[in-house]
Amino acid sequence: MHAPAVLDTTFAWEGGRVSGAWHRPEAAPRAALLLAHGAGHGMDTRLLVDIGEALAERGIAVLRFNFPYTEEGRQRPDPQPRLEACYRAVAEAVASEFPQPFLGGKSMGGRIASHIVAGGFPAAGLVFLGYPLHPTGQPERIRDAHLRHIDAPMLFLQGSRDPFAMPDRLHRTVAALPFATLREIPDGDHSFKVKGRSPAEVTKELADAIDEFVAARTP
Repeated sequence: MHAPAVLDTTFAWEGGRVSGAWHRPEAAPRAALLLAHGAGHGMDTRLLVDIGEALAERGIAVLRFNFPYTEEGRQRPDPQPRLEACYRAVAEAVASEFPQPFLGGKSMGGRIASHIVAGGFPAAGLVFLGYPLHPTGQPERIRDAHLRHIDAPMLFLQGSRDPFAMPDRLHRTVAALPFATLREIPDGDHSFKVKGRSPAEVTKELADAIDEFVAARTP
């Protein structure tokens, strides 16, 4: 089977333009998912590319895109309002073709997605790849207050060794969210690296979980 083509694109927003890349199925997509990158990587990070390819083969269109600071070649993430404004503009453009897309991303990208949904953006669901529940080494600084205002389904994909989400804190948070589901990757770290397992194996597990989540929430 040939991997679906990757189509480069750009998105205009109030601060300029950012790059994006679509993974589109050969047939009409049954859903669309936006995946934003984490703080230390851009849209071409291997995990997002691999998941985009895997989901496109299953009939889900996946869009990866850059935040402004990455587009401009800077290392330090933009202030949160700027990140949210960019994500919202990209999501609105996608929603013109795919009403109520799924939103998400890796670490910071998923957190920003959750904030725009908490702020009223209509999404079919949220997919978190390593949600940064708290800063590493500071489990008392929980970032979950806004999640309680979200009524869209949420899928947390989290490594059991993720220093940004201690298991006991994560389980407590998910248990308090009526629309949340947790899928743990045993022995996985924040980047989903698992000793004794290949990246391809872990990517398949992540893609399977996302596919199941999307399939249960689309016609």
